[in-house]
Amino acid sequence: MAGSWCTPVMATPSTNKWVVLALSATAAFMTTLDSSIVNIGLPSIAHDFGTPLAGEVEWIVIGYLVVIAAALLSFGRLADIVGRRPVFLIGLVVFTAGSAVCGAAPSLPVLVVARCFQGLGGAAIFATNVAMVTAAFGPRERGRALGINLILVALGISAGPTVGGILIQAFTWRAIFYVNLPIGLVVFSLSWWLLAEQHAGRRPRFDVAGAALLALALGALTLGLSFGEQWGWTSPLLIGTLVTAAVSLVAAIVVERRHESPIVDLALLRNRVFVLANLSFMLAMLALFAVSFLMPFYWEELRGLDVLTTGLLLTPYSITLGVVAPFAGSLADRSGSRWLAPSGLALACIGLLLLSGVGTTTPYFYVIGALVVAGLGQGLFASPNSRTIMGAAPADRVGVASGILATSRVVGQSLSVAVAGAVFASLGAAAAGAALAAAGAGDPGRLAQLQQTFLGGLHAALLVCAGLAAFGVVTAFARGAE
Repeated sequence: MAGSWCTPVMATPSTNKWVVLALSATAAFMTTLDSSIVNIGLPSIAHDFGTPLAGEVEWIVIGYLVVIAAALLSFGRLADIVGRRPVFLIGLVVFTAGSAVCGAAPSLPVLVVARCFQGLGGAAIFATNVAMVTAAFGPRERGRALGINLILVALGISAGPTVGGILIQAFTWRAIFYVNLPIGLVVFSLSWWLLAEQHAGRRPRFDVAGAALLALALGALTLGLSFGEQWGWTSPLLIGTLVTAAVSLVAAIVVERRHESPIVDLALLRNRVFVLANLSFMLAMLALFAVSFLMPFYWEELRGLDVLTTGLLLTPYSITLGVVAPFAGSLADRSGSRWLAPSGLALACIGLLLLSGVGTTTPYFYVIGALVVAGLGQGLFASPNSRTIMGAAPADRVGVASGILATSRVVGQSLSVAVAGAVFASLGAAAAGAALAAAGAGDPGRLAQLQQTFLGGLHAALLVCAGLAAFGVVTAFARGAE
């Protein structure tokens, strides 16, 4: 059973905790940079391979996300069994090798397969990232360390569009994958020599059947959410995908209950603090990821700005998040996150409400100010809430807890795109934005009508997200004391 063996420990006398943080955070930066940098390269990739932008090329992004979602929990549990160091190193090798193949891909199918392979490496890195930091730092420093880790994650997200635009303009789209090679090689080399782990006792048997069923459930769910709008929310294909996810999840629960060492210890799911803190995190991702999804349409299609300028105007959100997170984590180390997490999410909710008031001539300082408020709120929420999640998990389940946390992020982001995108499109905003971008609508009456339709859909989507953030505030309060 899980309690009869000693958990791996990443911080040993030979491994400085700050080295662990630096290496794991840099790896997280690389993977998040890759996620945000690829989106801006899709038009160039589609043009190079002679394929429509809204076709097979979408699998470059969706295939990567589906594989990550499918593999996170399994890698998290594997890290608890064999150690976080080997899983982390394997993740670096796979991700870096996948990046090299992506950059050299001679065809779109090869690129898609390489991206899926790269997703396996990304899942191994994401599943061990928070677990490594948690194991390296004690409770009195953990919040600050997780906040510093979040700086690199936020930097990767915010720098992606700008770095991607520069690389594509200076070289080709292949450079957005090759940029991972030096980072991956350096982090792997240093991790090989500097990271150490201690093991004691027997290792439990890995639950292969449970891992396969959970992978199928989460992969199918992410696939359905990603293609829901394109397939149609009532299409047989989408319904079949979601039914597959539901049936697989039920079967996984049956298998997990019978296994001596399940992928997800069901006792974790009876822990009120752990469950509600994860639910709050998923709701936060569901509400706030829509900012980076919807606001580019606002800047580019309604306001007529270019991609690079849009990327720069969105950076205050991620920068604020990254700057605030370590301070919020330090505060949580001293006083806990009982009030800090819900207060932060409430502030993020206010930021979404402010964004829902933008118009065709709204001053830049107002939009940037609203983004800063949302980023400030997410920064106050994220690291204290992550500290609570990891602190609620038993020592021998830290890897799984890290995997569940990362899964909550991926599912929350996928749901965000699905929900916000559905509201945005159903009210005609997507079509209006495309018309504005394509022709500029020379007729003043037609222009005003398109702008009104676009803003109506944008405002509605952001208000829905604000409501979801408010629900997250309730669950954050309801979890009780740590």
